[in-house]
Amino acid sequence: MVEQGGKGESQREKEAYTDFMNSGADEKREISRVRYKATKKVAKKAVAVANSMAYDRLYHRLETKEWEKEVFKLARAKDRRTGDLSIVRCIKDENDNMLSKDAEIKERW
Repeated sequence: MVEQGGKGESQREKEAYTDFMNSGADEKREISRVRYKATKKVAKKAVAVANSMAYDRLYHRLETKEWEKEVFKLARAKDRRTGDLSIVRCIKDENDNMLSKDAEIKERW
């Protein structure tokens, strides 16, 4: 979420945290701590709103006729993330040519 002036809430939070950590005097440190806590709270709300909007868009898409495509797309993405990494899809031969057929890979091994 970008505010006027081009700085997002996350950037403001980082600046407030830096000021808080670099402040030396007790009085200045307390002011910096209060400022940091306030900007952190605003940033958390902005993230929550963004996540809520993203889920609303997802649920709206799932309610349409295209819901089946979306569900299967999500399932395929999840399957790819959790897939077995030990499966070799392709390797190179001695001439640096890509081998992708199972028979060629087995012969190379």
